[in-house]
Amino acid sequence: MKDKKESVIVEIRAGTGGKEAALFAENLFRMYKKYADSKNWKSRILDSHPSDLEGFKKIVFELSGKDIFSQMKYEGGVHRIQRIPETEKRGRIHTSTATVAILPKPEGAKIKIRPQDLRIETFRASGPGGQYVNRRESAVRITHLPSEITASSQIARIQGENKKIALEILEAKLLEKKEKAIGKQIQEKRKVQVSKAERPEKIRTYNFPQNRITDHRIKKSWYNIERILNGKLELIIKALKKAELS
Repeated sequence: MKDKKESVIVEIRAGTGGKEAALFAENLFRMYKKYADSKNWKSRILDSHPSDLEGFKKIVFELSGKDIFSQMKYEGGVHRIQRIPETEKRGRIHTSTATVAILPKPEGAKIKIRPQDLRIETFRASGPGGQYVNRRESAVRITHLPSEITASSQIARIQGENKKIALEILEAKLLEKKEKAIGKQIQEKRKVQVSKAERPEKIRTYNFPQNRITDHRIKKSWYNIERILNGKLELIIKALKKAELS
């Protein structure tokens, strides 16, 4: 059986922790980008909101390749990091979080959106971007009125391209909402350790002082954080797959 080619949209948001949370969001993006490179997946940034200091408030990107969702689906949830910031003079460990959403990109006519159900707004792009930033209202935000789900893009210089990208993100979010409702029904009928349906609040902790990553869903730990954050996710994903099938 041939591997299925597909695309997923990954949305990473900084959670609690201020600058450290934004830096952690950037760490996660870099980890997934390097993992994607190792799998020969293509990546494309769809939306980016850099922090005023360092890192990202939010970053949205697309991964395309073979059998992506079956590997990336385990990453959705709240990730927690514990480390001593460079600016911490007393050596205290800070705890920060970032959320990750894995959205399968709809194929064909899986999701139908009526134009009258959309509110489309334009605004000026923010953050680093050179001479084009803040000169024109090229960024686009789209709200699906029945569900109140929103999607935005400011990565492109042309408003029309940002509108197209925002619609792609919105379609993926609407599909994820639909499939989550179905997942809940399935979850009630059979017990699964790891599933796409409702996830626990905290799925994984990255503990720098102990050089350890722990996935709380399967109560398993791995060491050498730097190696894993450099894209070496294979061992974790294999363990999660095994737990789901057991």
